[in-house]
Amino acid sequence: MRLERVLVARGIASVDDIAAALERQRRKGGRLGENLAALGVVSPEAIARLNDETPTLPRSVAETGITRGNLLNLLLKFMRVESCEVLPELSERMKLPHNVIQELIDEAVSQRLLHVLGSTTTGIVKYVRYGLSDHGRADATAALENNQYLGPAPVSLAAYRAQVFRQSIRRESLDIDALNAALSGLVINDRYVRKLLPALNAGQTILLYGPPGNGKTSIGRIVASLFLQPVYIPHALEVDGQIIKVFDERLHWPYIDETADSFVALDALTGTGSLQVEGFDPRWMICKRPVAVAGGELSLDMLELRYDADSKTYDAPLHMKALNGVFLIDDFGRQRLAPADLLNRWIIPLENRIDFLKLKTGKSFSIPFDEMVMFSTNLEPSDLMDPAFLRRIPYKIHMTGPDHQEFRRTFDLAASACGLTFEEDVFDLVVRRLTTSSVHGLAFFQPRFICEQVRQICQCFGLAPEITSELAEEALGNLYVERETEPDEATAP
Repeated sequence: MRLERVLVARGIASVDDIAAALERQRRKGGRLGENLAALGVVSPEAIARLNDETPTLPRSVAETGITRGNLLNLLLKFMRVESCEVLPELSERMKLPHNVIQELIDEAVSQRLLHVLGSTTTGIVKYVRYGLSDHGRADATAALENNQYLGPAPVSLAAYRAQVFRQSIRRESLDIDALNAALSGLVINDRYVRKLLPALNAGQTILLYGPPGNGKTSIGRIVASLFLQPVYIPHALEVDGQIIKVFDERLHWPYIDETADSFVALDALTGTGSLQVEGFDPRWMICKRPVAVAGGELSLDMLELRYDADSKTYDAPLHMKALNGVFLIDDFGRQRLAPADLLNRWIIPLENRIDFLKLKTGKSFSIPFDEMVMFSTNLEPSDLMDPAFLRRIPYKIHMTGPDHQEFRRTFDLAASACGLTFEEDVFDLVVRRLTTSSVHGLAFFQPRFICEQVRQICQCFGLAPEITSELAEEALGNLYVERETEPDEATAP
């Protein structure tokens, strides 16, 4: 992970700016950040802030924050399992700089865990090949029995806590234009936007409640994508000698698109390695702010460390993987656990912004609870939460159904997206059926449902793409399951 890639990804500098700074560096020396500042591309203060919020590349074993013995065990495991023999291979797998790996190799040689096998040439560089001694193989076997983790070197708990604080979601500041742009695909009342923006900028807990089908989940997912600052996620964390895997490719999306033309061009500029380009600790992945969504499948054990008896490692709980991001609890009240159990589990984290986790050894440790929790429910909040917990949710947004004008705009958008036309009397029929012949009333999801149903019918039977009264009635029949009418309740049409 290098400085120029972060600068371009965040829009702070362009590829041309980097090229100019590198050319100046060739002539006058210095580091890339210093040359960018000298050219007026970015201020020295901005470079300093960027360096402060980004994990620093360790220059020695001591600076990794992990004990020499544990790093040495990881190195031996890679040599035993993956037959790594040269420094670059070990550096790539452990995500540690060459000088740190060389320090570990020297230590292993001094302890007679490794011996020199010869040399090999990669490009124009010659590297020493190392192999495990009998003593080294025994130590590697013992390390694998302790745990079978094979991946980037972990980071320390202290470093993890500090990084979570540095990239707090409360450091983001959204404006009304960005929020309106993100919600432009939805028909949403201005009063919701007015309540939503302060809640997002506060980074605190939000409750979205109201009848089903009115955009609670959609809004939750959309606003989560508004946050622009990157976060750094460690591959793994070490606590009391135990390995906790944190990075999850299902939740942690790369902040940098390595295939983009701009980054291919950067590789061409800096690929020789002859210039001083600042680098950051590759044990951390630069990602977009995570968005975790849990629905009816959420259980209490998903909020605790999960121990794998086979690998003897832990997987971080879902809310830990969502740190510095958004955790949307969808359909709250319909989980396998009682609402009170979940709320009691999170009373302290939501109020004190800190959570406690426990290893199977009995060791407990704390992590910052820095994330925006969003509850979405179509049940009555007072049936789910007692007054004490409701007080702990500072932002409550009641999402109601659309009025006639909002429903019309939503219907027009849905019909246009499906390539359908309709006459005014068809729209009136739909509204009449939903408001007078149905107990459900108008909802924001209905126009899309109806239009998609009609589009499918038209495609299947080769009909013109038009919502007729007959097709609207057919789609409405699939919208809800109506209660059977008892004989004595029957009324004449």
